[in-house]
Amino acid sequence: MGQINPKGLNFGTKVSYYPLCPKPDLIKGLRAHTDASGIGLLFQDDKVSGLQILKDGQWVDVPPTNIVITNGKYKSVVHRVNVQADGNRISFSSFYSPGSDAVIYQAPALVAKESDDQESQVVYPKFVFEDYMKKLYPGLKFQSK
Repeated sequence: MGQINPKGLNFGTKVSYYPLCPKPDLIKGLRAHTDASGIGLLFQDDKVSGLQILKDGQWVDVPPTNIVITNGKYKSVVHRVNVQADGNRISFSSFYSPGSDAVIYQAPALVAKESDDQESQVVYPKFVFEDYMKKLYPGLKFQSK
């Protein structure tokens, strides 16, 4: 990430409760989506599964993981939560994001230097975080992948 104004950092926590469901094949817990935060931490129940990521077109059960977006090298994983027949599930998600006025861009060390023109290797344009959250992210979060 580019400039981050320490006064403007954003932090949020979400507590999710997924009750036991006798017919989990008939309902979804949380539909497939990606997160926009710079860093997301998930603390989840280690006895009742539910978190899945989309890998190579297949849904895979996974333990907690951390992902960061950096010039296409690391991406926010498409994920979902399924309800389970064998127990209640509780998770705590914490999201850390830059201030709304932060300018986001690739870390120079992660931009390929195959030519003298470094700009030609940049995957994403520079943007202000608030613009991304208001204009682009709402249309991306739950889009079909």
